Amino acid sequence: MSEQTHKVYSEPEISQRLAQELPQWTYENGWIRRKYRTSGWKATLMVVNTVGHLAEAAWHHPDLTVSYAFVIVKLTTHAAKGITDKDFALAKKIEEVVQWRAHEESGGILEGTPDDPRFKYLKYD
Repeated sequence: MSEQTHKVYSEPEISQRLAQELPQWTYENGWIRRKYRTSGWKATLMVVNTVGHLAEAAWHHPDLTVSYAFVIVKLTTHAAKGITDKDFALAKKIEEVVQWRAHEESGGILEGTPDDPRFKYLKYD
C-alpha cells in the first residue's frame, strides 16, 4: 500500500460540499458526522454492521456512537489530520446503502419493508 497525500478541505469548503452532496451530514470539531435514527437495538446493529462492512472494504474507519435507537457516524482522515475526499466518498456510500429503499429502486420487484410499525426498523429521512 502506497502513502498518498490527500487534499484537506477548509471548513467553508466542507460546508459547501456537505450542503450540495450530503445534506444530512454536518461538520463538527474536525469530523463530518451523521446521526441515523432507528426503531431499536436490532435496527441499530444492522446500521452498525452495514457501516462496518463499508468502512472495512474502503479501509477507512469511522468513529461510531451506538445507542439503543441511533447510530452516529463520524469521519475524518487521521493521516491527513482533516477532511479529505476519502471522507466524502465513504459518507456517500454509507448514505446510499443505509438510506436505500428497495421498492423505490426496483420498480416494485423488491417490495421493501412493509409500511407497518411492527416491521419498520430505520427512520428514513
